Amino acid sequence: MSIRLLVVDDQPVVRAGFVAILDAEPDLTVVGEAGDGAAAVELAGRMAPDVVLMDIRMPGMDGLTATSLLTAAGDGPRVLVLTTFDLDEYVFRALRVGASGFLLKDAEPDELIAAVRVVAAGDGMLAPPVTRRLIDAFANGGFVAPAPDRPSPVTGLTPREREVLLLVAGGLSNSEIAGRLGVATGTVKTHVNGLLTKLGVRDRVQATILAYDLGLVLPGRIRYS
Repeated sequence: MSIRLLVVDDQPVVRAGFVAILDAEPDLTVVGEAGDGAAAVELAGRMAPDVVLMDIRMPGMDGLTATSLLTAAGDGPRVLVLTTFDLDEYVFRALRVGASGFLLKDAEPDELIAAVRVVAAGDGMLAPPVTRRLIDAFANGGFVAPAPDRPSPVTGLTPREREVLLLVAGGLSNSEIAGRLGVATGTVKTHVNGLLTKLGVRDRVQATILAYDLGLVLPGRIRYS
């Protein structure tokens, strides 16, 4: 089954370039294009794309506001943010409002295609430079932890799900986690799906943010207690 895509960018030439790259793949189909956030939200409601490639800076409704509206219901499309700007504020806000990935527009075509497939499969994706800056921000208090009297959402996890969460937040793939724990990759996928449901998050990126917010993971090391 083909992955349905909506491409959102206010520059027609850039938009056409993305469409040409993606439509050339046998498993990807661009079902619509939009030049601003409002049009993207309206079109997504009609076309039901699996993934929306979203620019940030656009006239009228910006990409972050549109992303928030698209992901608010929890059953909408996954959003892969594409931008020329890698400023921390954009990364943080994009992830906070529900984006499943963040990729810079100077990425190679193969990187773009791979990112779309990763996000469509339910995983999160961050460009390597963005990942490094995100970890640095956590180290410097860039994200605000929840209030101490708020019940921790990880209390409902099984010991194995908690262990898998920490490894996911440490940047390991399912196959790497399987090797670390000595189990099958399919078993890891089951644990990941279970913990995402219990935590009420959409994907691995959101689970990682939560793990850092709660202090379960610290830059450079994982705290199991």
